[in-house]
Parts: sequence; C-alpha cells; structure tokens
Amino acid sequence: MATQTLPAPVWRRFTLAQRLTRFLVYLAIVAAIVWSLRTIEVIPEFLYDAPEQVADLFTRMWPVDWAHYPTSVHDALMETIHIASLGTLLALVLALPVGILAAHNLVPFAPINWVAKLILVSSRSVNSLVWALLFVGIFGPGALAGTLAIAFRSIGFVGKLFGEALEEAQPGPIEALTAAGAPWMSRMTYGFWPQVRPAFWSIALFRWDINVRESAVLGLVGAGGIGMALDSALNLFQWDRVAVILLAIVAVVVIAEIVVTQVRKRVL
Repeated sequence: MATQTLPAPVWRRFTLAQRLTRFLVYLAIVAAIVWSLRTIEVIPEFLYDAPEQVADLFTRMWPVDWAHYPTSVHDALMETIHIASLGTLLALVLALPVGILAAHNLVPFAPINWVAKLILVSSRSVNSLVWALLFVGIFGPGALAGTLAIAFRSIGFVGKLFGEALEEAQPGPIEALTAAGAPWMSRMTYGFWPQVRPAFWSIALFRWDINVRESAVLGLVGAGGIGMALDSALNLFQWDRVAVILLAIVAVVVIAEIVVTQVRKRVL
C-alpha cells in the first residue's frame, strides 16, 4: 500500500494577522506623511533660493566681531551656565520626593503613585520655552524665570528615571533589612541608595548637559542668559555679533559634553 506524502510545511515569520497589522501600520504612516505634506503648505519658491540665502547669511557673518565677546557675550554666557546649574540642582531637590512617591515598591499605594506620575508627565509635557513664558509672565524677564523653567521642565525627566531605578532595585537587601526590623529611612539609605546611586549621578549629569543646551535659547523669550544677547543681535541684524554668540554657544555645549564624560569616568 503506497504511503501518502504530506506537503512540506512552509515556515512564515509572521502570521496572517500580524502581516495585516504591519501593513495597516505602514499604510497609516504613509497616509500621515502625505496628509502632513499637503497641510503644511510648503512654498517651493522659498526652497529654490535657500542655498543663496544661506550663502548670503554666512557672508554677512564674516568677519566675526570677536571684540563683542568680552563686552556683552561673556557675562550672558556665564549667566546661561548658572541658570542650567541652579535649575538642575532645584530639579533634583524637587524631583527626588516625587520619584520616590512614584515607585510602587517604596510607596505601595496606587493613588499616590498615579498622582506622582501625573506630576512627572505634566512636567515633561510642557516645553521649556513654554515654562519660560509662564515664569516670565509671573516674575518678569530675567534669570529667575529661566532657572525655574529649567527646573520645572527637568522634574519629569529626573523623577521618572529615578523612580524607575528604585523600582528595578534588587529586593534581597531590602528584605533583609526589613526582617532585621530596620526603619524606612534605614532601608532607603542602606538598601535602595547603594543600588540607585550610579543611576542617580548619571541622570543628574545627563540632565545638566541637556539643560546647558536648553538654557541657551530661553533668552529668546526673555528668560535670561545668552539667548537675550542673541535675540538682540538678531533684531538689530548684527550678523557679525550673531556669529560670535553662536560660536560661544557651540563651544559651551562641547565643553559641557567633555566635562560630563570625564566626570562620569571618575565618579561612576
């Protein structure tokens, strides 16, 4: 009696439902791109002469007015660094309690966790320029508004990552301290902190690096720093001074990156 040969099974990476879902996702992405291009109303004439406009702009920036740096740019640049540093420090002070409240293994009470996470999401949802506009309206133009804008923008970033680091801590040391009758503060100090300390310093350094970049543009809305000098030069069409300010911003960002990298190597 002849045996019936079954057809060899065909291996497929995705099931029919998965392939259909992927196709629908790709179709939605393409439709969104097409819809966006039709909505933003790009003017072709502005694109055609863009290379000429860029060349003309660089021509106006040369030669660079280096003499303008010590008189106006240096003090504004130092103010920008101070805004970033103080804003980061204030954010750390405000974000750590919120991050602790958001960690379910430290505060096993869901309503408090949700309120803390809502605060963190609200902080991250508002751009630093919007925070700056808000605080300029409250406190007036100046470095105070910029510092508070940096701080309130950073709370969500720092608190979220710190809270996640707490939730990912190994439970063994904490359980041992709890079994020994250690109070909450001792469990936090000797159980959680040694595990999350590298993550904390990484978050703090990374956020300071980001804040140096963000604080450079807050002055465009009156929140102090070198952005105010940049806005003034742009309004007066002083392109040789604009070049000095832009080069100073780039230099500070590069130096901040180097400093953060070196500190991470020595501290972490």
